[in-house]
Amino acid sequence: MSKRVTPFASRYCSTLDRLKEAIRRKRPGLLRRGAVLQHDNATPHSANLTQQWLQRYGWEILPYPAHSPDLAPSDFHLFGPLKRHLGGMAFETEDDRISELRNWFDNLDVDFFRVGINSLLSR
Repeated sequence: MSKRVTPFASRYCSTLDRLKEAIRRKRPGLLRRGAVLQHDNATPHSANLTQQWLQRYGWEILPYPAHSPDLAPSDFHLFGPLKRHLGGMAFETEDDRISELRNWFDNLDVDFFRVGINSLLSR
């Protein structure tokens, strides 16, 4: 673990505080066993202050592979339409959310991914 001190670490910890409170408000009980978080090795993420925050609240960090992109370029075509579809929806259970996602994927036009992959050629 890094011993680095950074002015951005306190800002990042404030962001984590807001995230924790938002989860507590929106999904009561979800944080009883802590949380699993994935972030990269940016200085604010690996700073001592951040590591102490994560330990205090029992949040686990998933390893982040070196030189790994967050998304495959082909995924960018997916998230805009998915976000528009899910916008404003609320789900009672995780099963409801999964069911809606499966339904959305099942009803995609057969050309959806072909168009997205072909659009990579023009970038």
